[in-house]
Amino acid sequence: MGTIRTPFSQAAGTAANLVAAPQAGQPALQPAAIAVNQNQLQNEIETRARAIANEIVAQTARQSQTAANGRVFTRFDVATDVIENQKTFVTTGLFSSNAATMSAAYTGSIQSAASKTYYYDVWNGTSSTSEAQFAVAFGHRLGSGSSAQGTLNDSPTRAVYSQYRLLLLNPGDTTFTFGNGESSDEIYIVNFNRARIKDKLDPGNWELHLTNLSGSAVVNSVHTGSNVKALNTNFISLIDDSGQTQQTNLTAAGRVYNIVSGTITGGVYNTSAPKYYGLAYPDMGILVLNGNALDTSMSFNTVTGSNVAGDNAWKLYTSISGAMSFNPTTKAFQARNEETITSTHFFVRVKNGEYNFSNNPTFVTGSVGEFSQATFIGDPKVYITTIGMYNDRQELLAVAKLSQPVQKSFSNEALIKVKLDF
Repeated sequence: MGTIRTPFSQAAGTAANLVAAPQAGQPALQPAAIAVNQNQLQNEIETRARAIANEIVAQTARQSQTAANGRVFTRFDVATDVIENQKTFVTTGLFSSNAATMSAAYTGSIQSAASKTYYYDVWNGTSSTSEAQFAVAFGHRLGSGSSAQGTLNDSPTRAVYSQYRLLLLNPGDTTFTFGNGESSDEIYIVNFNRARIKDKLDPGNWELHLTNLSGSAVVNSVHTGSNVKALNTNFISLIDDSGQTQQTNLTAAGRVYNIVSGTITGGVYNTSAPKYYGLAYPDMGILVLNGNALDTSMSFNTVTGSNVAGDNAWKLYTSISGAMSFNPTTKAFQARNEETITSTHFFVRVKNGEYNFSNNPTFVTGSVGEFSQATFIGDPKVYITTIGMYNDRQELLAVAKLSQPVQKSFSNEALIKVKLDF
C-alpha cells in the first residue's frame, strides 16, 4: 500500500488546490466547504486505493493457483533463493592424479635440445601417460655459465635471470636478495607446471630434498652438469617459513617467503638462526634457490665461466632425482596446490501442491490421456530426479542430477540446494 499510496497522495494535493481556487466572478468558498470537499476527495482516494490493492492481491492469488495447478517453471527469488559469491578454499596434491608426493623424476627426449639450454622439463614417469610436473633452470645476472648466442648479453643464463627478475622482483630491483641479506648473481629455479598448481602453491605444504653432488673444486671443464653425479652422503630438506612469518607486504608477484632447511612435520630447523636457501613465490608457483648457498652446502660447484656451457640446470635435476632414487619414501618431493572455488547456491523450493504430475508418456494412457494407474487419481506420486536451470528465454543452461530420486506428492514438500561452482 505504501507504493500505491504515494502517487495518490500527490493527486490529492493537486485536487485540493483546484477546489480552493475560485473562478473569476464567483464568491470564494468558505473554509468549512473546502474542508468537506477535501474529506470527500480523501475518502474517494482511499476507496480507489483499497480497490486497486485488492485487485493486485486477487491477481497474485490467481497466478499462484494457476502456477500450482500446472507449473512447469519456477522463477528464483534472488533475495531468498540465491546466495552468490560463496568462496571455498580447497587444497589437493600438486602432482598428477592429485598425488601429494613425487618419488621419481625423469627428463624427456621429447624436449628439444635448444630449449634444454634454458631449462629441463621434469616428468613423473617414462610412459605415454606421464606428464611434466615442473621445470628446473639456471640463471646468471651477467650471462655466465652458458654459451653466448652471438654476444654474452644473449646467453641463455642471462635470459633466464632477466625473465625471473622481471616476473618476481619489484620494479627497480635488479638482483635477488635472500633472507640473510645476501644478494646473488646466480639462481636455480624450480617452476611448477601451471596446470598443476591451479591457483597457487600451498605455502607450508611443500618439501623438497636435495642430495650432495660429486666434485670439490670449481673447474669449468670438469664440473659441467653432465660430469657431476649425485652422492648418497649428504641431504637437505627445504620448506618455506610461512609457518613462522606473518606476511603483510606483497610484492609484484604476490606473497614471498624464505626457503629454509626444515620439514613439513617438524617445521623450520633452528628457528632462531635458520639456514636460508632461497625464496618461495607461492602465488606464482616458483622456487628461487641461491646458487651460492647450494655451492657451499651441496657442492654444486656452479660453472660461472664466460661463454662456457656449464649446464648448471642439470645439476639441480641431478640433485633432486638423486635424492629420490636413494630413498623414494623419505626423500620424495612433497607439494600441494591451493584453489579458490567460487560457488552460487540455488535453493529449489517445491511446495506440496506443485510438481505432482509428470510429462512422462508412461504417466498416462489412452487417447484421452487417462492416468495409467488408478491410484494416481487424487493422490499422484512422482519422483524428482533432475533439475533444469533455464534463462529468461527458457533455454536450458545447466542440469543438476540428484544422488537418488526424491518422492513428491500433495502431502510432502522438497527443498533441494543446487550448487554451481565457477
